[in-house]
Amino acid sequence: MRQSVHDPGGKPAGPDDQPGSEERTADGADRSVQGAGKKRRSFWRELPFLIGIALLLALLIKTFLVQAFSIPSDSMQNTLQRGDRVLVDKLTPWFGSEPERGEVVVFRDPDRWLEGGPPMPDPNVVQKFLSFVGLMPSAEEKNLIKRTIAVAGDTVECKKGGPVKVNGKALSEPYIFAGDTPCDDHPFGPVKVPEGKIWVMGDHRQNSLDSRYHAKDANGGFVPVDKVVGRAVIVAWPINRWATLPVPDTFGQPQSSASAVIAPVGVG
Repeated sequence: MRQSVHDPGGKPAGPDDQPGSEERTADGADRSVQGAGKKRRSFWRELPFLIGIALLLALLIKTFLVQAFSIPSDSMQNTLQRGDRVLVDKLTPWFGSEPERGEVVVFRDPDRWLEGGPPMPDPNVVQKFLSFVGLMPSAEEKNLIKRTIAVAGDTVECKKGGPVKVNGKALSEPYIFAGDTPCDDHPFGPVKVPEGKIWVMGDHRQNSLDSRYHAKDANGGFVPVDKVVGRAVIVAWPINRWATLPVPDTFGQPQSSASAVIAPVGVG
């Protein structure tokens, strides 16, 4: 006759009550705690590596794809306001594309254009580092931002009281700052844009030292294409100012055959 085995308290013994089972359970719990500790230590060991990868990606994006720039002046009002942050497309120039009429472009100072301008505040160490990896606009780079009005092969001019003309076609410029004239403060031309150069002007015409004011510099007021950092495509900050920066319709008008030679972002 089969009999059940009972513990001293009268409870039937089960598989968990076999000798040594408590040691195994305790040992298993210890191993679980040790495993959790190893996972925590593993995370902290990997964190510097993950941060390094993130910073490297940010640096690559800044160098080859998109970079943020800050607007410290009023020369592009009302399209851009002082304090705006714009995102600049740096990828397209890598494929040989050159600036087109109507694009807002960031470019390096061609020939002391920024001399005599307002001094830029000195960045601290943290700002320098974040600027280096592209997480905030650079406060040290000598860059300007203007609108491309004419490109290589174009003839551009503006007489007092009249509109800006590109290859004889008058531009309709609704983006000009309210109350400004196209060029009454500094008429110019006609001038023909040389190969590898562009002619730029600010949208706040009476508050922009643009191509018109640098006719005596090394480039005759033109900006070399190889000085162009990229095209400003988005106003990213502040949030209530978020907007894209498309090419105005007036630059889509037919141009003369002179344009056939054309190949397809602190900011001053």
